[in-house]
Amino acid sequence: MNSFKKKGLFETFFENRSSLIIQYQNGDLTKREFLEYNYDIVRKSNLKPFLKVDSYEKGMYNYQYYNVLAKYYTMLAKEIKNTKKHQKYYVYYLNKGNNYYHEKDKAALDLLRFLEFKGIEAYYVKVKSRVLKDKLYEIVLLDYKEAIFHSKAQWLLDILKDEGVFIDGKKTSLIDGYINAKY
Repeated sequence: MNSFKKKGLFETFFENRSSLIIQYQNGDLTKREFLEYNYDIVRKSNLKPFLKVDSYEKGMYNYQYYNVLAKYYTMLAKEIKNTKKHQKYYVYYLNKGNNYYHEKDKAALDLLRFLEFKGIEAYYVKVKSRVLKDKLYEIVLLDYKEAIFHSKAQWLLDILKDEGVFIDGKKTSLIDGYINAKY
């Protein structure tokens, strides 16, 4: 928490996030460790999502906040499912993860609206997962570093198409190794 006070909140958050991305890309962290460390950063920041998105930083923080929680709780659900123990916790964690995924998609939309859908490109991505095939799409904020979102929400896809930022066809994800890695 102290590091969040000494430097600016966003500066610390984005530095920590970039550091974890680099460590993951270099093979120093597994996907699971990457998710756990991101969860720790969000938890230690002790900062809740912003109600109003009036800057890129606030929008990106909100997206990352919900994305980290969604992936963390989904990971916990998968662990419990694989052990066949405590199935009530599996449902609890899965529902929690799904709720955070929905909030993440809403946060992405808030940021895209703030940016007025300018400098945005979206497209379906090639995936190894049969569950995500023809469902997962990538949203890239072209004017920002490390600003790549993913979703499978149909309602958000419809908005992207209406705004003219969705490209037909499939592309390899800009972070292909990450999205196709299991955790």
